Amino acid sequence: MIDEVIAEGPSVEDALDVALEQMGIQQDAIDYEVLVEPSRGLFKSASTIAKVRVWLRPDAIPTEVDADGDYVDEIQDARVLEDAELSDEELDAIADAGAEAIRAILGSLGIEGGIDEYEGDEGEIILDITGDDLAVLIGRHGRTLDALQVLVSTITNRKLDTRYPLVVDVSGYRHRRRMKLEEMARGAAERAVRQRRAVQLRPMSSFERRVIHMVLRDDRRVQTESEGVEPRRMVVVHPR
Repeated sequence: MIDEVIAEGPSVEDALDVALEQMGIQQDAIDYEVLVEPSRGLFKSASTIAKVRVWLRPDAIPTEVDADGDYVDEIQDARVLEDAELSDEELDAIADAGAEAIRAILGSLGIEGGIDEYEGDEGEIILDITGDDLAVLIGRHGRTLDALQVLVSTITNRKLDTRYPLVVDVSGYRHRRRMKLEEMARGAAERAVRQRRAVQLRPMSSFERRVIHMVLRDDRRVQTESEGVEPRRMVVVHPR
């Protein structure tokens, strides 16, 4: 779980937008400090960028993001669990509850599939649905899978009154998609630097935009911001 970030953008509002997407939360769940105010040049164009430090309020519960990239307030009374506080038995209980929710959903859809469980790079529990003809669970650009993710997480959190990173995948789709997004992000950064102009990526879901922001957040040659409104919201990569 990301609980603090430093983000940049052409304006304070843009920098906050970048931070919120990286953290996967909405603005009423954070506090922030403006580290750098954008200055104005002779013709009122921004000559420096804004920089903000954003952190999760202790009393705030991060929100889920639905398949349309909108924030969904869920589980306001749930406990926020840190990795160190969870025993193996508690982790098993979360995984079992998530798998049970998936099986119930698959059963209602008349779909047969197995569930592989493993730990992600950041300690999250990944439940990967395996089987034949599962494309219907992914949907266009993964939007059906995003909706399934929200549903399973909500059911699991409510059942156990806990909150822990739980990722639903289908035949490794998210992993493959993430690899492609990381490659896309780095390619856009190279183009932005080489051509000395902003590079606009295609409209993406909130999950996809966060991947782009996170991949490039340590690349000091560029800065990223989100522009537009759903469902046409996209990431733009700017050279510094």
